[in-house]
Amino acid sequence: MATLTVSSRSLTVSADDKNTQNEPILDNEMELEAEENHPSDEHSSTTHVYKRRWIIILLYCLYAMTNSYQWIHLNIIGNIVIKYYRESLPDDKFQRETTLDWLSMIYMIVYIPLVFPGTFLLKKKGVRVCLVAGAFLNALGAWLKVACVSPDRFPVLMFAQTVCAVAQIFTLGLPAKIAAVWFGPNEVSTATSIGIFGFQIGVAIGFLVPPIVVPNSESLDDIGSHLNIMFYAGAGFMTFLFILVVIIFKERPPKPPSRAQMLATQRVQEEHYGKTLRNLFKNVGFDLLVVTFGVNTGCYYAISTLLNPIVLETFPGHEKTAGQIGLTIVLAGVAGSVVAGIWLDRTRTYKFFMTGYLPVCFEFGAEITYPESEGISSALLNESAELFGIIFTIGCRAMMNKVGTFGLNLLISGALFLGSICTGFIKADYRRQNAEKKILRQLDDAIEINVTNTVSEKTRMTETTD
Repeated sequence: MATLTVSSRSLTVSADDKNTQNEPILDNEMELEAEENHPSDEHSSTTHVYKRRWIIILLYCLYAMTNSYQWIHLNIIGNIVIKYYRESLPDDKFQRETTLDWLSMIYMIVYIPLVFPGTFLLKKKGVRVCLVAGAFLNALGAWLKVACVSPDRFPVLMFAQTVCAVAQIFTLGLPAKIAAVWFGPNEVSTATSIGIFGFQIGVAIGFLVPPIVVPNSESLDDIGSHLNIMFYAGAGFMTFLFILVVIIFKERPPKPPSRAQMLATQRVQEEHYGKTLRNLFKNVGFDLLVVTFGVNTGCYYAISTLLNPIVLETFPGHEKTAGQIGLTIVLAGVAGSVVAGIWLDRTRTYKFFMTGYLPVCFEFGAEITYPESEGISSALLNESAELFGIIFTIGCRAMMNKVGTFGLNLLISGALFLGSICTGFIKADYRRQNAEKKILRQLDDAIEINVTNTVSEKTRMTETTD
């Protein structure tokens, strides 16, 4: 006998083993029982949401924070970095400034060719292997920066930053994947937002802390001493975080958190990486999303990279102010991310205007491409962002040198306006929601059939008794 308990209807029904109509739904007559009725019995249900999920997403959030911090913590004090490493930088002003910009753009350029092997590794080895590899490289890059505190070692600094950039390859596409694997259907968007939240907080710290820890000074020895403090503190924390990831982080829960994720997990071995990419590129809505996400996020990358010279052009000596402005930009985005996650979990509406664009796009991409891998769709969105980030950063630096910050602002504003128009053409094809609803309808049909069979059996037994 197979038992199906549905708490939302307070209904328990039974079906005979010979009733083959229910086999696709009950998965070979395994018991499907609501968690709230028997929360301690993990074997009573094919789905289960575990408390550990919050520790998992917190670990990822902390890793994302440290990696994004390392992305921007040098460019926000770009004038100080140029002063300290002047002897190992080009003599030409534009080349010198562009070389500094590459400390940020190396994150973008490295991601583009390595995203495909990175997503392949994610698909074949899973989330844990990718996160452990990323955390290790992140800590390694931080320790290499400790070794580059000398005016003639800018190439060493660039190499260390490159190692940190490679670390992001393994993990940038993970928020939607972790959320789908560990969180229930009404928590997925919130969990994705928390993952993105880590990146944003890291950038916020990267804007705020370096101008305070490494103030401008005429003495190179003072600058070097402060750089040492900043690099040692970062390396120590990132090493500690790497150890936590190795010990605590798990690939997936013993049971999937939702029926849609259960079906996706069952299909993992049947999926083909090349076919997944083809399916994603054939999806017109996703193609448009890739472009609009790239334009929006690429503009954000360019402004973040160039914020120091943008502010100092008008307000010389205000390095801390530049960091505070960057912090304000990020905090506005954080508020939008949190509101976006809560809004999506409650309403499931993805097309509307708000500040927290990143979590909306990651979750919208996973929604309109279901059942394709969330990790691969997120990786492609990030690749678009990196490509546009390079284009806009180089273009904006040239615009600043030729025209000034006003021309830069016109370029960014025009690009964002065109991106907003393209967003309006994306079709709201909620495939993951539809899959979940289909499963629920099948369960409803199964319940109705089982109730009918049970009532009929009892009626026959009563008639026989009479």
